Amino acid sequence: MSLEAHINSLVRRTADDTSPWRPRLFSASDPGQRAELTGMLTRGEARAVGDTLTEQVAELLGTRRPAWRPSEDELAEAVAEHLGGRPPLEYGTWVWYPWSRRLAHVLPEPEYRELRQSRNQYKITAAEQAELTGRTIAVAGLSVGAASAFTLAQEGVGSRFRIADFDRLSLSNLNRLRASVTDIGLPKVVIAARQMYEIDPYLDITIWPEGLTEDNVDAFLTGDGRADLFIEECDDLYIKVFARERARAHGIVVLMETNERGMLDVERFDLEPDRPLLHGLIDGVAAADLKGLPVRDKVPHVMRILGPENLSARMAPSLMEIGHTLSSWPQLASGVALGAAVLTDTARRVLLGQFTASGRFFVDPAELIRDGAQARIQAHPAPSAAPEKPTGTVRSPALPLPGPGEALGEEGIRRLVAYGIQAPSGGNVQPWTFRARGPVLHCRTDDTRPTTLLDFREAATHLAIGAAVENIDLAARAAGWACHVRPFPDPVDPGLVCELTFSRAPHTTRPALVDWIDRRATNRRLGPARPLDEAHRQALTRCAADSGARLHLVTDRADLEETGRVLGAADRLRMLSPRLHREMMSELRWTPEEVRSTRDGIDIATLEADATDLAGLSLARHQPHLAFVRDMGGGRAFEEGARSSVAGSSAIGCLTIAGTGSRASFDGGRALQRLWLTATSLGLGFQPVTVLLYLLARVERGDGAGLDATETATLHALRKRLSAIVPQRPDETELLLFRLSYAPPPTARALRRGVETVLGFDARPASPRNHT
Repeated sequence: MSLEAHINSLVRRTADDTSPWRPRLFSASDPGQRAELTGMLTRGEARAVGDTLTEQVAELLGTRRPAWRPSEDELAEAVAEHLGGRPPLEYGTWVWYPWSRRLAHVLPEPEYRELRQSRNQYKITAAEQAELTGRTIAVAGLSVGAASAFTLAQEGVGSRFRIADFDRLSLSNLNRLRASVTDIGLPKVVIAARQMYEIDPYLDITIWPEGLTEDNVDAFLTGDGRADLFIEECDDLYIKVFARERARAHGIVVLMETNERGMLDVERFDLEPDRPLLHGLIDGVAAADLKGLPVRDKVPHVMRILGPENLSARMAPSLMEIGHTLSSWPQLASGVALGAAVLTDTARRVLLGQFTASGRFFVDPAELIRDGAQARIQAHPAPSAAPEKPTGTVRSPALPLPGPGEALGEEGIRRLVAYGIQAPSGGNVQPWTFRARGPVLHCRTDDTRPTTLLDFREAATHLAIGAAVENIDLAARAAGWACHVRPFPDPVDPGLVCELTFSRAPHTTRPALVDWIDRRATNRRLGPARPLDEAHRQALTRCAADSGARLHLVTDRADLEETGRVLGAADRLRMLSPRLHREMMSELRWTPEEVRSTRDGIDIATLEADATDLAGLSLARHQPHLAFVRDMGGGRAFEEGARSSVAGSSAIGCLTIAGTGSRASFDGGRALQRLWLTATSLGLGFQPVTVLLYLLARVERGDGAGLDATETATLHALRKRLSAIVPQRPDETELLLFRLSYAPPPTARALRRGVETVLGFDARPASPRNHT
């Protein structure tokens, strides 16, 4: 046989053959299928074999445990365990693609879909993906429609497809269709089905090579179950309208992408059974009126559908040239790709009930991306592993005390208050104000500061003011003045936390802790995981007891790890709670300028975070992002910081004091400040990690007001875990959880508002208030 005869024979056979478009699936664990597969390979029918089954299993296991970093041996063991003792050959499915004579070994259908679609998450959730998988989609017209069908299958929007087109691929189609020159002459339905099966061999596809006709449109839309969605991309105007009439009768959503300015039409016949076809643009015209019309007579109807005002500057003149200098209307690959993307995105949201509108929409690149349409770019400071230190030092300038024997006066009061405001406060909110009249100083809550969920019954506020008062007392005694403290002297004025009265006491012993007030700082740096020195443990425990408090120290490494997990879970809850997140973000100061202008809140430089952590924090700054994470049950990354911090600690401390209520918190603040100053004098890093305690107080003493049921349940569970490590006493107030470390000094410290902003003076001297 001559070369010409050989070629002609093969060409005729290829042109007539529409059967090899569906792959065959084999299970090597089935004896009959195994024998058939063996015979096929023995006969040399397979041109290539791809067996990456164990690699697919390994990848699947990795997606299920993203933080897992196994060794080669651990991974091999995990893969073998997953296979359940079966040889890899018998696991999953062997897929035979007869048109390419290739054999591929893939995971079983559920695992194949899980792994193939794993990169969809969380743009598509697992629950959404499962809902989409069961949907049936009918696609008619495989020019734009082929790209849409492929993209729908690739994204996992639908698993059952009906595709219809009577046409065969021509060379001129390759300007926009994803195909090969070897496919020229093949039915478009065959090419589309093959491509879809090559990304998912478990799809259920039915082809309609005769295209859509008035005789088969009902079967196409409803046969073997009604289609959930109809993608209509037919060229024939009669079929375009007739198919819509039938889709409307069956209550099926219709989507159409026109490859012109990203035009997309959505017709929700499922929600609007009486909706006019094509948005009423051909009102008064039925499909029967269009049947048999010459091409020339269809033009007015086509223009009514498209709308001359909607055509691009190149499409309008092109239509005028059809039949003269052009054989058909122009279509571009970019337009087809854009249309497939827009249509698939819309189809997904329609099927998930996230989009219910009908109408015409445009995603026109020429309009969106043009001179003068640039989006405003908001510059953000680049995260840095070594942020600028707005204070320039980790130690405050030396604070002058009133001189020995000097009259206290206003300047003396200012100096004492300057010591007082060096005290710590939750979120560095500095919730205090001071008012002096003669030798009497009133310490009040700052009513201009917003209330927060963490400050349950102002316990955190009273704790901070107690710490400030302790500083003032230490400074006064160091200057030779006695400080008489009367907590809550006026029951009808709860904002007045305490009254301090100063008197000369020249023989008072200078307290050693006063020298550490301006050195005390929160130290979030990580230290070596070395045990807490016994001498340091005793000194801290004695300090707490001498102050009327009790200190529980967690030093066992297993207990520390569990504490880190508990604190991490509390941090995650805080980040994912809308109100708690909002309150936390309001405390952060993101730029040196903001730090200097407010002189309160938490300077991000004090977080001691590297560039990656700062970038993550910046991303988490926007609560709408986190609402989705919360709904998905995600956010485990927010637990890592606490676990790492505790791992870099020598101990976790819990400071408690007898009693409950405001007085206990105030007295506890004084005890806390003495403990923190003592830790500083011992060279220990000290970092409060007390969010959990504040939330537990709200749950246990305030019925969880402000928290939802899920958050409350989570906190109850965390209490059980914490109590197993740090037993709770109902007659005590839990003041503070904190970590102790032998870390290097902090690289930055928080600023304080100036004394002049928190201290005022009354003109006339006042006598101390009497108890009432």
